[in-house]
Amino acid sequence: MKSHTKYLTLTVPGKMTFVNITAEVAQAVRASGVQEGLVLVNTMHITSSVFINDDERGLHHDFGKWLEDLAPFNPDPNVYHHNRTGEDNADAHLKRQIMGREVVVAITQGKLDFGPWEQIFYGEFDGDRPKRVLIKIIGE
Repeated sequence: MKSHTKYLTLTVPGKMTFVNITAEVAQAVRASGVQEGLVLVNTMHITSSVFINDDERGLHHDFGKWLEDLAPFNPDPNVYHHNRTGEDNADAHLKRQIMGREVVVAITQGKLDFGPWEQIFYGEFDGDRPKRVLIKIIGE
């Protein structure tokens, strides 16, 4: 069995945005030489996310609005107890829980084996600093 590891480092400006990382993951799959296997893609930070969905601007707007309605940014330590630690990013931790930490995608004939419209996204909820994403590929 082969394995291949690649790390992406993203520095996303602002508090919240979504970045399509499908091309970077597909490139890592090609570099691995794996024809049949799996790729794990996960964020290595607790205020960001990796998820699969459609690459459609309106949907991404809706994600942002929905997440902000569920866990609005508020640095007040009386609103979020986590902010009593001196941080102001409790909302980002909650948003990450909703959107998820990782995805696993099948590799078939050397390519990502997606359903229609599926793409891999990095979701940032507390940006303006470098964060890593792990791409781990295993297979034959």
